[in-house]
Amino acid sequence: MKILANDGISASGKQKLEAAGFEVVTETVDQDDLENIINEENYSALLVRSATKVRQPLIDACPNLKLIGRGGVGMDNIDVAYARSIGREVINTPAASSQSVAELVMAHLFSISRSVYDSNRNMPANGATEFKTLKKKYAKGVELRGKTIGIIGFGRIGQSTATYALGCGMKVVAYDPFLDQATLTLDVAGQQINTTVETTTLDDLLNQSDYISMHVPMPEDGRALLGADEFNKMKDGIRIVNAARGGVIDEDALLDACRSGKVAACALDVFVGEPSPREDVLTVSNMALTPHIGAATVEAQDRIGIELADKIIAYFGNQS
Repeated sequence: MKILANDGISASGKQKLEAAGFEVVTETVDQDDLENIINEENYSALLVRSATKVRQPLIDACPNLKLIGRGGVGMDNIDVAYARSIGREVINTPAASSQSVAELVMAHLFSISRSVYDSNRNMPANGATEFKTLKKKYAKGVELRGKTIGIIGFGRIGQSTATYALGCGMKVVAYDPFLDQATLTLDVAGQQINTTVETTTLDDLLNQSDYISMHVPMPEDGRALLGADEFNKMKDGIRIVNAARGGVIDEDALLDACRSGKVAACALDVFVGEPSPREDVLTVSNMALTPHIGAATVEAQDRIGIELADKIIAYFGNQS
């Protein structure tokens, strides 16, 4: 049985699948050639990350494709409901990348609090001649401890982010329409500490927060969760991190808020139109940027590969 891991799979995941008798191919096939290659090579499963799109026409054109796997959490690039409606198995790895995304969020929180991202742009070019000027420019950093972080979307990744934030001495408020509260476990110096976070309304979160971190999928209606009205409800000088999906924040409203000073700084790991984000988003001076690397750690990719392998082996084992 053949599997096409079109966007790759970790060595450990590949090895586990091969040990179970699967043939795993990791050569990337262009989107336009997928239909022909899947049918010619008689692939039973297609594994993707965010680069490859699996839409209804491709699903219909490949009747032997029994399983579609997404290495990661969000499945916006797959027509999940349609695939499942015609009996195709669709899987993802919701538990594997929570920690790595949360750690990137924390890295961005520190960066936008102390202007590390902007200093790293200016020091190589001007540090030798304008050291004192740059020192003065970056002399108004803020601390995370004692600040309130609003976490929008309180699933696995949002909760993991909350444990890191709590460990830094932040107050956590959360909004999630599907959750009333969550009990978090913090591992500190070999001890486990449990704490409960009750969710609140979005308006209450926007009013309270000094920082906001986004952890929601793209709304089904395609509308951004944060737009101009929501920015107006935030504190002046808010700092925002988005490591969820590019469209959950209205980029035009975000640019206006960054330029006006409503948003002191923003960090984006995800963008509308990936892999071709808007140039004006990439050139705002108070914007910290990474190219969608939330789950891109060695450890997370290893966990993702193993989780995919386990689910594939279980699925096809039940079919035999």
